[in-house]
Amino acid sequence: MNEIALEEKGLRLRLPDGEAAYFNYFWLRDNCATAFDAETRERTFDILAEPDDLRAARARVDGDDLVVEWTGDGHESRYALSWLAGWARGAGNSDSADVGRRLWRGDHLQRMCRVSFESVLGSGVVEWAEALLRDGIALVEGLPDSDDALERLAGRLGHITPSCFGRYFDVRREANPINLAYTSRALELHTDLPSEEFAPGVQLLHCRANEVISGGESLFVDGAAVAEDFRMSHPREFALLSETLVPFRQEHEMYDTRARQRVIEVDADGAVSGVTYSQHLADTFDLPQSLLDDYYPAFRRFGRLMQDSRYLLRFRLEAGQCVTFDNHRVVHGRTAFEAGGGRRHLRGCYLGRGEVRSSYRIYASGGVLSGAWEDVKVP
Repeated sequence: MNEIALEEKGLRLRLPDGEAAYFNYFWLRDNCATAFDAETRERTFDILAEPDDLRAARARVDGDDLVVEWTGDGHESRYALSWLAGWARGAGNSDSADVGRRLWRGDHLQRMCRVSFESVLGSGVVEWAEALLRDGIALVEGLPDSDDALERLAGRLGHITPSCFGRYFDVRREANPINLAYTSRALELHTDLPSEEFAPGVQLLHCRANEVISGGESLFVDGAAVAEDFRMSHPREFALLSETLVPFRQEHEMYDTRARQRVIEVDADGAVSGVTYSQHLADTFDLPQSLLDDYYPAFRRFGRLMQDSRYLLRFRLEAGQCVTFDNHRVVHGRTAFEAGGGRRHLRGCYLGRGEVRSSYRIYASGGVLSGAWEDVKVP
């Protein structure tokens, strides 16, 4: 074929690697460099105002660019051939934050990412963010015993996402607890706040003190790893848990939050992206009773599999450590501890998953985020 062939709805172009590729006229015009504001980087061009028969009057290759002159107003657009080749190969929307998921099991403790608070305030933030995206969990060590330490840490990846508990919450024994976490009892494996329409994305738990003599160990499970194994062993039950919405509710004097979630979450490619699981915040399942004949066995089988010791990561969180994890993927819990055995205090907050991915893209490309704590340039 010739270098360029103009067709009715698009053009065919031979790329530098010799492969031919087709590009729609509307797509080309919509992505002309002049369609975007130079300062805000937002598209200002209105594709709706173009005629239905939009066409290229002529096109040519000029060095490393494709140049298109449009019918009507005669506007000229220029596109880098390398940019077009990326879209032709399906890599045009490649995302640096798609680092892949590394599924893990109970032996992950030795491989778990550990970074210092000091390093995260500098270039170590890249390693920390990448571990959250890849493994869903990472440990930051060396935080000072101060209220602003957690805020400084969270600020490296985004803005704190408030919940019904406010910007922060303190996990410690209280005389009149409004949550099971504020007791010395064991906490079953769960994800936080599934009763909120958009459950928190990433959780940070800063250990301010852990003086208990026995118990109080932190428990974590990679829900994605469990769900992928569950898919292999029980495909029909996996489908039921990944397709059926069930209700969750959390209520007290000051709040009453309700939402419907899928216990197993899958992404656009069908891979498990996480789980939503909480027995103590599950509302009364209002599915048809005949469907519950199948749903409850699936729900129970999956929950028991998550409790299997093969998947359970268990360790004692010490003062100055902050465990950070993806609340849509990693289920967590706690063993019971002696009520009078010493002080145990964790301060927690949440970040949006999207903000963590956004921050990683900026940092990984050598950029710097603006904000109160973003004062160290990442090399």
